Amino acid sequence: MPSLHYEVHGPSEAPSTVLLSSGLGGSAGFWQPQLGALVDAGHRVVAYDQRGTGRSPGALPAAYAIEDMAQDVLEILDATNTSRCHFAGHALGGLVGLQLALDAPSRIASLVLINAWSKPNPHSARCFDARLALLGACGARAYVEAQPIFLYPAAWADEHAQRVADEVDHAFAHFPGEANMRARIAALRAFDIDARLGDITAPALVAAAKDDALVPWTCSQRLADGLRDVTLDFMPHGGHAHSVTEAEAFNRSLLDFLSRVTAPAVPA
Repeated sequence: MPSLHYEVHGPSEAPSTVLLSSGLGGSAGFWQPQLGALVDAGHRVVAYDQRGTGRSPGALPAAYAIEDMAQDVLEILDATNTSRCHFAGHALGGLVGLQLALDAPSRIASLVLINAWSKPNPHSARCFDARLALLGACGARAYVEAQPIFLYPAAWADEHAQRVADEVDHAFAHFPGEANMRARIAALRAFDIDARLGDITAPALVAAAKDDALVPWTCSQRLADGLRDVTLDFMPHGGHAHSVTEAEAFNRSLLDFLSRVTAPAVPA
């Protein structure tokens, strides 16, 4: 398979590396609101375009799964000489992190799970059914035009109308193709590690917005209830992409968590 596009930011000698994995769109660009804050805090940062999206093109194999996406991240960790990382994932990206924490726990120092989940839920399934029906009946343009409805609160999208329009144009220009999109949605819909949450030992920041229109905040509560070592951060507003719409508040929570999990142990 072709190699994946990735980018490395910050000092090569940094004591910690944060790997960023985006949601269904798959693009490293999703993390632009976090890059500066992470680098300024002294972290080395790795971001990538997921296989079959953006600058990592190519048809996805049959029965592509979250486990395959986790293997892709191991490829990037090896390519960047990263023995262990703090893994931050948004939605689908969070699922990849959970899978990695089960498959290769020695490579994961901590998890940041943003509007993620451990098993399917009926509301999100309904949303994906509607999106796939729109894609099949009306094509890629209609699909990407609907995307902001699921990502952003209505008032924020209205206030940032030009930005949203530009994002829609960019998403359409770089649409990965219907087959790849269907394969990626099928992978996230099949993901279910709910019974194995207690096997994950890495400390986790579970972050959610209570007005997320795509993924109920109760999915994050379920993660927090099942994981062993959890910091829970609920925001009242911000939508599915609250790391973008409420970036300043989210970044404070993110950096505070990372400062705690990267602090040297204090001798007893």
